[in-house]
Amino acid sequence: MISAESTTIEDDTIIQTTDEVKKSKVFFYKIERASYFFIKRIFDIICSLLGILLLIPVAVVTKFCYLITGDKKSIFYKQKRIGKNGKPIYIYKFRSMVYNADEVLKELLKNPEYKKEWDLNQKFENDPRITKIGNILRKTSLDELPQFINVIKGDMSMIGPRPLVEGELDAHEGNHAIYESVRPGISGWWAANGRSATTYEKRLELEYFYCKNCNLILDIKCVFLTIVAVLFKKGAK
Repeated sequence: MISAESTTIEDDTIIQTTDEVKKSKVFFYKIERASYFFIKRIFDIICSLLGILLLIPVAVVTKFCYLITGDKKSIFYKQKRIGKNGKPIYIYKFRSMVYNADEVLKELLKNPEYKKEWDLNQKFENDPRITKIGNILRKTSLDELPQFINVIKGDMSMIGPRPLVEGELDAHEGNHAIYESVRPGISGWWAANGRSATTYEKRLELEYFYCKNCNLILDIKCVFLTIVAVLFKKGAK
C-alpha cells in the first residue's frame, strides 16, 4: 500500500524534474538565439562592407545623371524611420525623387484621389515625384544601397522588416511589439515575396511571420528570394 507521504514525495520529484526541464529548454533557447544574432551581425558587417564597394561607382553614375539634367542637389536622401524597440533612426537612400519631394507631396495630398491612395498604401502607383534616373534606381533596387551604412552603424540588418515612417504602423493598426522586436532590414520576408505587388495587410502578415520565426535558414531563403525578385523585378515599383 502506497502511503500519502510517498505519493507527495513522488509528486514533488515530478514537479522538480519538470521545472529543471523547463529551465534547461529556456537556457538552450537563449544560447541558440544569442548565437543566431551573433552570426547574423557578422554576416551583416561582411555584406555591408562589400556593398559599400558597389555603392561608390553607383553614386558616381547617379551624380553624373542628375548633373546633366541640371539637378545639382545631393543624390542622397535621409529619412526618419522607426527601428528596433521603437527607436527613431535615419535611413539613407539614393534620391529617386525631385529634391523637394516632401513639399510636392503636401500639394499632391490636397487632391482627394492622391490622398486616398496614399492613406491606403503610403505610396503612389505612378508617383509623379520620381525622376528618370530615380525610376531606374528603384526598379533595380539600387536606391537601397546607401543603407549598407545603416547596417554598419547597427541601426539595420541585411534581413528584417522594412523600417516604417513614424505613425505608419498605427495607421494600419499594426502590432508594435512584434514588428519592432528585431532590427529592420534592407530586405526581408515581405521584400522577397512580392514587395509592392502585395496589399498592406498582406505585407504586415509577412513581416510578422519573419519577426516571430527569424532564424538562419529563413535569412538564407530571404537572400536567395531577394536576388530572384531583383533580377526579375518581381513586385518592384
